[in-house]
Amino acid sequence: MNTLITIDKDPIGSAILDYFSGNKADNIEVITNVALDEDLDPGYFFRTFDDMPEIEKLALQLCSGKVLDVGAGAGSHALYLQENSFEVFALDVSPLSVELMKKRGVKNVLLQNFYSIKNEKYDTLLFLMNGFGMSAKLKNVVPFLKHCMSLLNDDGQIIFDSSDLKYLHEQEDGSYIFDLNASYYGEVTYQLNYKNVKGEPFDWLFLDVDKLRTICDEQNWTLDVIMEDSHYQYLARISKTA
Repeated sequence: MNTLITIDKDPIGSAILDYFSGNKADNIEVITNVALDEDLDPGYFFRTFDDMPEIEKLALQLCSGKVLDVGAGAGSHALYLQENSFEVFALDVSPLSVELMKKRGVKNVLLQNFYSIKNEKYDTLLFLMNGFGMSAKLKNVVPFLKHCMSLLNDDGQIIFDSSDLKYLHEQEDGSYIFDLNASYYGEVTYQLNYKNVKGEPFDWLFLDVDKLRTICDEQNWTLDVIMEDSHYQYLARISKTA
């Protein structure tokens, strides 16, 4: 889901623009291959700092220097950083989201594929709401992180949240059963729908800490797990090893 999204297949962009414009905004239907379907309230994308989960608050407080907010959505994280005097660039592949962020007052908005960014340097790359998942497959994590590193200053950092989906495989006795013949359990397929706007199915990755640590050790990157909660969600920072 890293190419630009066309307006007719952009359920999130359509929903948040409706919500912002005062039109009746239905919930976004979230369909996945690993759990029951869910509804997502478009209003959630407009949360203030006080209404954000603790993981997001801490992530924003860890930002430093020039920040690239990847998958910025409605721009709530970028606006908080901007209001706190950060030089922040809000990136999204959705033309509707980019239009909305400009209306909300985000100063530096980029309609661009993350992988197409070249010859730029940032101090912080920010991936919230599991934006790290854009790597899509376990096999893509190293190339994804290498691209991230190419965009960082020497003392830069990648800040992101993710979740360990092993809880979906937990048995009544507390043990876990995995299908060893299946793909990695954190590889998920999603489809989002809003009113008559149907999004294309896309792959997304939820990476467990142990596997991520192994990858970082092999690549000589430094991984710091900043916070873990009781719902298998965590906040982490990756940086170049000095």
